[in-house]
Amino acid sequence: MHPAPSVIIFTTFSGLGFGLLVWLGFGLPAVTGWTAFAFFTIAYVMAVGGLIASTFHLGHPERAMKAFRQWRSSWLSREGICAVVALILMALYGAGLVFLETRWSILGILGALFSLATVFTTSMIYTQLKTIPRWNMPLTPANFLSLSIAGGALLAGQVGTAVILLLIAGVIQFFTWKVGDSRLAESGTDMASATQLGGIGQVRAFEPPHTGTNYLLREFVHVVGRKHADKLRMIALGLMTALPVILLMLPFAHWVAVIAVIAHIAGVICTRWLFFAQAEHVVGLYYGKR
Repeated sequence: MHPAPSVIIFTTFSGLGFGLLVWLGFGLPAVTGWTAFAFFTIAYVMAVGGLIASTFHLGHPERAMKAFRQWRSSWLSREGICAVVALILMALYGAGLVFLETRWSILGILGALFSLATVFTTSMIYTQLKTIPRWNMPLTPANFLSLSIAGGALLAGQVGTAVILLLIAGVIQFFTWKVGDSRLAESGTDMASATQLGGIGQVRAFEPPHTGTNYLLREFVHVVGRKHADKLRMIALGLMTALPVILLMLPFAHWVAVIAVIAHIAGVICTRWLFFAQAEHVVGLYYGKR
């Protein structure tokens, strides 16, 4: 698929922001006053900023509010509801910490759970799509959740825990790529099934269905070279997992922590670009692009 900047920003920063809210909701770090205000500001800028960025990819952003009505059948609607509930609960919880230096644990735990639910529902928007076999597997929500929790631990300053979670997220990311590479072939979908001409004989692309481009080709057919993708995967894992882990193993210093966070964010952005760029939508078969 075409890797639109808006959805890359959305899936990267909303995951990190809600991941940080999860840790804050469980009281880690145990901050109050203006220190708590700083942590909550970072979390809200990332989470809300990511959600706002996602609307730029909508054909009609002014209709976004209508999505909340379809919660019975739409993961997008469920994501919106979970996000709003999480942000309201964590705002109340944060207000207690910042202005009253009081920890309302129930609000924090509920806010943390809804923050996790928001990340899960985001992942299910993609996981449910059978037309994109690479996404249609249990590793997709595992990938989203592991990156969110690990990134949140890093932002929350939970160094020891962050090292373990970053390694776990890296392993899950590796297997997400490994398993995803064969998903289209294993789905049994090919040009014959895409064109419904398999009953006649062997199907091959003679010429494109039409001479010009169209919406489907622009949005759903994006081909990444194997060598190029392999290099980007190595860079992504290095930035997202390896470099932050190495830096966190060094004696603590604020500049080290900042570099670790920046490297992790850059790595996640790279994985998210690959997440969309390597998503082989089956419509590409009809155009002979797979």
